[in-house]
Amino acid sequence: MKQLIKKYLFLFGIAGLIIVLDQITKAIVRSNLSFTDMWSPWEWLVPYARVVHWRNTGAAFGIFQSGGTIFAVLAVIVAGIIIFYYPQVPHEDKVARIALAMQLGGALGNLSDRLTIGYVTDFLSFGNFPVFNVADMSITCGVAVLLLGMWVSERKAHKKAKSEKQDTLPVEAKETIES
Repeated sequence: MKQLIKKYLFLFGIAGLIIVLDQITKAIVRSNLSFTDMWSPWEWLVPYARVVHWRNTGAAFGIFQSGGTIFAVLAVIVAGIIIFYYPQVPHEDKVARIALAMQLGGALGNLSDRLTIGYVTDFLSFGNFPVFNVADMSITCGVAVLLLGMWVSERKAHKKAKSEKQDTLPVEAKETIES
């Protein structure tokens, strides 16, 4: 049991923090704003940034409306894949571990809404960009972090392979490459 807890503590710790933050912010919006109501601290800011109480029955950023059941099933599948795959990620690969935790937290945050109230509460609105929430941000940032981490890792591996290849070349070939 200790081994299992050790494997998953970081994943569930980060995901749990994201879920708590997501659910608290959504509860604040639902309790203080009626559906479609908007709030902004300054009138001049309204065209650029505002809090809007919105109900999303589709995917992130309001796409595929009325697909809530499909997205609930997908969230369960994605969460299962992350939980299954996570122990296989090397402990040293903190970037991938953080990215997976962010994606899990976001998926479970929105899944919680779908299962308890039948839709996802969205509230952050910037310009003409679709309304979103903390869970959506977490999923999006998690994917970006994962892709960036993979790109950096790939570049390091490429440089290392190139360096090792040069180390095996005869001295004359190295001089030709360097000049």
